[in-house]
Amino acid sequence: MSNSPSAAHTATPQLRPVGTKGWLVVLPDLSSVMTWHAQLTSSPLRGQVEAIAAATTVLVLFATRADAQRARAELQNFTPAQRTASSSRNITIDVIYDGEDLAGVAEHLGISTEELIERHTQQQWTAAFGGFAPGFTYCVPMLGEDSSSSANDGASFEWNIPRLETPRTAVPNGAVGLAGDFSAVYPRTSPGGWQLIGRTETPMWDTHADPPALLQPGDAVTYRSVRDQATVTSTHTPAETKRPSHSRTPSRPAFTVDNSGLQSLFQDSGRQGFGDMGVNRSGAADRSSAWVANDVLGNPSASAVIENIGGITLTATTDTVVCVTGALATVTVDAAEHDLATPVLVRAGATLTVQPTSEPGSGLRHYIAARGGFIAEQVLESSSTDVLSGLGPRPLEHGCALSIGRRTATASVGATGSNPLRATSELRCIPGPRDDWFSRQEFERFCSTDWIVTGQSNRVGLRLALPDEDESGVDNKNTPLERSHEGELASEGMVAGCVQVPPSGLPVVFLADHPVTGGYPVIATVLEEDLDIAAQLAPGEKVRFTALSPETPEN
Repeated sequence: MSNSPSAAHTATPQLRPVGTKGWLVVLPDLSSVMTWHAQLTSSPLRGQVEAIAAATTVLVLFATRADAQRARAELQNFTPAQRTASSSRNITIDVIYDGEDLAGVAEHLGISTEELIERHTQQQWTAAFGGFAPGFTYCVPMLGEDSSSSANDGASFEWNIPRLETPRTAVPNGAVGLAGDFSAVYPRTSPGGWQLIGRTETPMWDTHADPPALLQPGDAVTYRSVRDQATVTSTHTPAETKRPSHSRTPSRPAFTVDNSGLQSLFQDSGRQGFGDMGVNRSGAADRSSAWVANDVLGNPSASAVIENIGGITLTATTDTVVCVTGALATVTVDAAEHDLATPVLVRAGATLTVQPTSEPGSGLRHYIAARGGFIAEQVLESSSTDVLSGLGPRPLEHGCALSIGRRTATASVGATGSNPLRATSELRCIPGPRDDWFSRQEFERFCSTDWIVTGQSNRVGLRLALPDEDESGVDNKNTPLERSHEGELASEGMVAGCVQVPPSGLPVVFLADHPVTGGYPVIATVLEEDLDIAAQLAPGEKVRFTALSPETPEN
């Protein structure tokens, strides 16, 4: 890792396409990354919607393909201004050093536990980039000239702490961990493979604070050893304008949930622009179906809908007009059947039932919109439930009362059916950004294989398996994709559509609730236009990838 403050000025960036609307900028070191990220955040390029920093890359996302293409030359000739220490904040995190890996880490470093604690508290740290959960921030030994501004003695140590061979299934909220050269605090209970040396009561994430993540890229961080009985005070700044967790839209009761099926979640257009805090966009997995359902009723396209798997039964508490789209289903109000993608009046006391069909290829997710839009808890100005991070409203259960807004519909759009599934499950993709980790033959096999969607798939991603036999009848189940690149990939930004290939060699297609960063190579990125198709693929269905040129993608 270079600490040279001029590295960002002399570095020649390497640009790799991420779908049609993003560029992964590969830089020589973290110091360059942070300088680029600071400049892109303070002075965004035209059409830029997000810049996500990682260990040696910055993922820059744009609103349109035209914006991304125009930005290509700008990024290749980009010269960011040098970061200044005055732009960062000083954050102190109180730690109780009693982690279960404390002794093991000390032994790895060849020092006592007392000296390990002393090193960790004397080390100057910099908040570098967000991670896999809201509020999870990778901190690194302070870079460059910033280290001279810290209040401590400027000590710097070699860390290089190995991750656990077998990750824990649940790391507790507040655990302080080390991995490689990084230090971080787990903001919520989650799986993890970092070495745990202590715990803190300092909240790393507060939805009602401004900003909600305690640490922001560039912040100077100091860990302070405290006793077990210490009282920890949050340094978050209250944000009164953000405190209400529900929409201020006037509402009225509409339904009671009788049966929520396999999964029923509130979803809208999602939340964008919070990648640095570890928050992905989320939102409806099949956006077209959600949009059609709202448009038929005259709702704003971003209104909250119910995203359902397995069918749902609702009893109306007041006269309500609904629309059902998405996967094929039988829609009934009491005994009367109704068409998909049409306005349906449900009288008070009547029961609305959405029953999935059993036909192969009929889709997976149903979308139920109500005139006026469903009213649900909001987090970061969205009512979407993110199953990976836990942000947003809780999943619907039996007995839940549902409310809708009092808006009057404007005009119905002439939609005549649900978002149709293609006859064949083809997902168009752009190679990369890490297709060079695979030989040409392996990439061709990736595109020529009819992959099987497994039952472990969810809103985070489609987990794929190999068919038992290929088209020639040859047993194919023991030949997953093989990398041609040695070593491991540092974590870098991800978008919905990224196709990661973990060590198993079996691809995972990220969907709406994907992690913000990931450490496995992305062999290709599915076009945004085809993500609705991916969201409707059910376990057991087949999918094939078709690679397009990033310069001339099909429409």
